[in-house]
Amino acid sequence: MKKETIILFDLDGTLIDSTEAILESFAAAYKIFGKEPPEDTLIKAEIGHPLDHMFTTFGIAEEVVWEYVNAYKMHYRKISCAKTLLLSDAREAVALAKQHAVLGVVTTKTAKYSIELLEHMGLMDYFDVLIGREDVSEPKPHPEPIEKALAKLPTVTGGVWMVGDTCMDMCCARAANVGGVAVTCGYGSEDALSKCGNELCRNALDAVKFIVNAEQSRYH
Repeated sequence: MKKETIILFDLDGTLIDSTEAILESFAAAYKIFGKEPPEDTLIKAEIGHPLDHMFTTFGIAEEVVWEYVNAYKMHYRKISCAKTLLLSDAREAVALAKQHAVLGVVTTKTAKYSIELLEHMGLMDYFDVLIGREDVSEPKPHPEPIEKALAKLPTVTGGVWMVGDTCMDMCCARAANVGGVAVTCGYGSEDALSKCGNELCRNALDAVKFIVNAEQSRYH
């Protein structure tokens, strides 16, 4: 039976916890250039933004920012699979979503490494598309990442939804005119998410259950 709903997932803070890998990779990049990295709390507050944005936020000059990004990536790709955890109930969330919808991933992480991570976790086969930082000119909160994902997926008669843990995800969903469900298990504060999210759930599994119920009520 043809699935008439699309669910797009963010990665960091929504399905996975790669905090340790991210912090270690920032430290490695700064070490290469003989500088002290920002405090962990400052880095964690920016997770979800593209790497180039994060480094410039921390004061790295634009003319050298991609050197820092490349240094980060060199380290990250070595450790990401070993130092990334699947969030509680994330596997169940993806499995349930697959029963009811066509699935995709929309992330500001590098697509290549995101695919490697999801393959390592045995989840990549659930998804029909993955859009990463290198696939777009304008990352979240711009609608381009969602629009790129939808262009690669079949047209559906039901709802299109974005599940994410930051206001960037919700703003991206709103800009792309799709439904947004915010989860509080990640990097966005519940207070901030309550102001920018359409719906608020504890985790991805609760978000999927909400979407399934919303879609079923659409036809009853």
